[in-house]
Amino acid sequence: MADSRILSRRDLEFLLHEWLDVTELTRRERYAEHDRDTFDAVLELSEAIATEKFAPLSRALDVDEPRVGADGRVEMLPGVAEALDAYNAAGFPGLAFGAEHGGAQLPFTLQRASAMWFQAASVAVHSYPSLAAGNAHLILTHGTPEQVETYARPVIDGRWYGTMCLSEPQAGSSLTDITTRAVRQDDGSYRLTGTKMWISAGDHELGENIVHLVLAKTPDAPAGVKGISLFIVPKHLPDDAGDPGERNDVALVGLNHKMGFRGTTNTLLNFGEGFATPGGRPGAVGFLVGEEHHGLAYMFHMMNAARIGVGAGAVALGYTGYLHALDYAKTRTQGRPVDGKDALAPPVPIIDHADVRRMLLASKAYVEGGLALVLYCARLVDEEATAPSAADRERAHALLEVLTPIAKSWPSQWCLAANDLAIQVHGGYGYTRDYPVEQLYRDNRLNPIHEGTHGIQGLDLLGRKVVAGGGAGLALLAETIGATVARARKAGGDAATYSDALESALGRLVEVTGIAWADRDPAVALANASAYLEAAGHVVVAWIWLEQLLATGDRQGTFYDGKRVAARYFFTYELPTVGPRLDLVAARDRTTLDLDVEVL
Repeated sequence: MADSRILSRRDLEFLLHEWLDVTELTRRERYAEHDRDTFDAVLELSEAIATEKFAPLSRALDVDEPRVGADGRVEMLPGVAEALDAYNAAGFPGLAFGAEHGGAQLPFTLQRASAMWFQAASVAVHSYPSLAAGNAHLILTHGTPEQVETYARPVIDGRWYGTMCLSEPQAGSSLTDITTRAVRQDDGSYRLTGTKMWISAGDHELGENIVHLVLAKTPDAPAGVKGISLFIVPKHLPDDAGDPGERNDVALVGLNHKMGFRGTTNTLLNFGEGFATPGGRPGAVGFLVGEEHHGLAYMFHMMNAARIGVGAGAVALGYTGYLHALDYAKTRTQGRPVDGKDALAPPVPIIDHADVRRMLLASKAYVEGGLALVLYCARLVDEEATAPSAADRERAHALLEVLTPIAKSWPSQWCLAANDLAIQVHGGYGYTRDYPVEQLYRDNRLNPIHEGTHGIQGLDLLGRKVVAGGGAGLALLAETIGATVARARKAGGDAATYSDALESALGRLVEVTGIAWADRDPAVALANASAYLEAAGHVVVAWIWLEQLLATGDRQGTFYDGKRVAARYFFTYELPTVGPRLDLVAARDRTTLDLDVEVL
């Protein structure tokens, strides 16, 4: 039976069909075999499996997380394998992959919408196929035909899983400092030695094999990130038939235990220091992807997709938290109207109180705005891959480049805020384990760190994305938002009023970008990059809300009224906060640069 507190099917339908018009994609050759009925069936099945198989595991895994057994293998609740078996049997691992690789060849936008159900139901369980899909996509993009057939195809079939192995204990996000070493062998393979840390889904027994994508440096590699190469390192080496064979020299050292996502194994892995490898040579057997010293560029293809996935996961957790809070507020009675007219009146549902409504409305604006942002970015992925003209494909790529750090960080910050508000709405019950909202907050608190922290995304946006090509990406974003502003002015009413505020905030964003880089001093320009990221994110989400408002048109009903009031909230309460953030960036404040750390 469907649980209306997991996600809003109605909101997904509005965004996909009344705003983004995903059915239009079926006019393109790649998606011509599909139609609206196909899309609806996928979402219906997603909701059913997520509700029946994934949702019951969310709390269960939080209480009884995976562990390392006496034999050194990962043990976890059997329900995880059962849920993923159902997920795989339904074809979800291959949803957006091409038919030539065994996929269903559906638009990425549909795949992203489908995944939201599983992320909201149990983000920990969905991490396994999500990471595997990114792994397979990278191999399809940069691997040889043989690597695609050997390593990507079993992942798309749902038989194997995959990871991305970047971080190391001493390096964290500073990939310049990785020390994992890869030495070329006479047969063209490599032997890898080193340690990788924080590897999600790095070891388990859920599938037949695990394909690790590992960043490492060859002995003659140039210094810095330019010397990083990428290697396929399977847990089990495939035999002549392509089936998992002899165990590779990849050892599970231990599991990290996080405050959330407890059902996702997070591992410390040693390469080349455990089991014996074929021929008695030390090191884990690995196979180069593409060319040496281009590994980080290849991995960024996976990381960019993963960053949008992190943003989507943050939306899903924030959304389900909001729906739980809304349901609670409608049924929990406490207090009486503030007018005091009837002191003996029975308690009222807490949704009658203005401050509870404020919290719910803020949450609605955050999570519905975040969901629309993520699906818009997914639509850009489809445009980049299938738009009829090269110019349209290039435009989608350029716009996606600018929006990716925002799509990762904005939901990770503000949909987490929705989880915080969900706890507050529940009052004292909110921080007990009697209700799911405290776990949803803990799960979501990981997302501001996953795939590059908030600060790293700020550096990426202000330090790279908006200044690359002489600011071409920012100019394109401004042009795109400007087109929405023009449509809103023509529509009149509230849309026209909001368009004036958005245009003003956008102009200030563009102006401050130039001021930040006035003397081309990176230290000063980037000292307040996080404030810039937050301001840019609010401008973008205000634009997304204006788009949603225009999509409601003159349609009547509580759903559309809800969209209108959420847009009103965002433009009244949230967009005005952009000014002070941009003022800080424009001031080129040196407080953090000049700080004597001894005073901390």
